[in-house]
Amino acid sequence: MTPEIIATIVTSVLIIIGCLGIVIPVLPGSITALIGLIIWAVVLQSVEGWVVLALGGTLLLAGMSASLVLTGSRLKRRAIPNRTLLFGVIGAVIGMFVIPVLGLVIGFIVGLLASETVRNRNVRTALDTSWVALKAAGLGIIIELSCALLAASVFIIGAITFFVTAA
Repeated sequence: MTPEIIATIVTSVLIIIGCLGIVIPVLPGSITALIGLIIWAVVLQSVEGWVVLALGGTLLLAGMSASLVLTGSRLKRRAIPNRTLLFGVIGAVIGMFVIPVLGLVIGFIVGLLASETVRNRNVRTALDTSWVALKAAGLGIIIELSCALLAASVFIIGAITFFVTAA
């Protein structure tokens, strides 16, 4: 196997892990996919590699930024602290081990609700703010995942172009 094929396989795996990491909080997300694109461009040293890195990297960075900005602004608008999401992530990690498959989502929701109940000392208010936080996090995930999938498509097109023209 040539270094180009090995780099393509490694990059494919890193992009898959990156896309999964956007949805599953215990895996690294867009950064992993970006590392894969950097590896591919450096190993190939070709126009295709650099174009894929430029386009895919821009999409990944835009997705991460949009996710952070939109989630943060929606939470700030409702005066929900970032620690609420932190407790949601901690709950998701615990839930993943306690309840296989569904524990990730259930743990995230329970973590959000627990944090907001302690903060607000009112279950009804906690339910409302937890719902807002859940929607904000979901919107951020959808946007970041969409950008990561577009970056993956750019990589696939670039890889096909590289290997077809190299033959």
